[in-house]
Amino acid sequence: MGNIRNTEQFEVWNGADGHHWAEHHARYDTMAGGYDEHLFEAAALSEHSRVLDIGCGTGQTTRTAARMAHRGEAVGLDLSEPMLARAQQIAEAEKLTNVTFEQGDAQVYPFTEERFDTVTSRAGVMFFDDPVGAFTNIASAMRPGGRLVFACHREPADSVAAIFAAPAEYLPTPGFADIDPGVTDFADPDRVCDVLTAAGFAAVTVTGFETPAVLGRDCRDATEFLFDAQLRSLVAGADAAAVRKAKAAVEAALRPHETDLVRIPARGWLYTAHNSGRS
Repeated sequence: MGNIRNTEQFEVWNGADGHHWAEHHARYDTMAGGYDEHLFEAAALSEHSRVLDIGCGTGQTTRTAARMAHRGEAVGLDLSEPMLARAQQIAEAEKLTNVTFEQGDAQVYPFTEERFDTVTSRAGVMFFDDPVGAFTNIASAMRPGGRLVFACHREPADSVAAIFAAPAEYLPTPGFADIDPGVTDFADPDRVCDVLTAAGFAAVTVTGFETPAVLGRDCRDATEFLFDAQLRSLVAGADAAAVRKAKAAVEAALRPHETDLVRIPARGWLYTAHNSGRS
């Protein structure tokens, strides 16, 4: 595609990962839904807002924005065709007429200049191979003074780190510093503030928050989903006995978090900024 620069992420999100997220969209949205209260409170959308949602995935946040801006519009942009197909399907079922979805790379997408007054993202801006270029391009789509609001991950609480470290005795387990560089780079507020300032944004603020994330009905259900999702790479080619032991270790680590559901603390950073209008 002509509007794709980040080909590595394009392949990821149009491959097995994208299809998995599209198929299990409700579960992923439930896990990430705690971010939404912080995101939309800061976005302060009006009924007339014109909203661009970056890295929209299967469109939950875009549809929320469309309902809030019911006299305006909400546009979701993502790399993933299977996730966008699901987003469109759900929007049609919900009879939302002011929401559209586009496939593209925000780094190079040919935005209409000054179309949007608000840009949002829920953990969708961490994977650019050129963050300054990406946010500069996003700024071009915003009116001067327009508001940028996004949430991204930060280093996990010790109790959560212990869950993901639990399989280490049986399977090679990456630490937080070893996962996708985008996630770890955007866990550093100084780094992100420098990126936004270089891209022409002003009045940058950053606030840490923690919210419950629902992983499953019980420890067994949550464990199976984690190994099918975030921990899937550990299983590929691994010895079956080692996988069983690793799953047992994760299930035990999750047990203190099990009540009516399994909830773990999800930590994030909330960023806000204004487009300075600098060309």
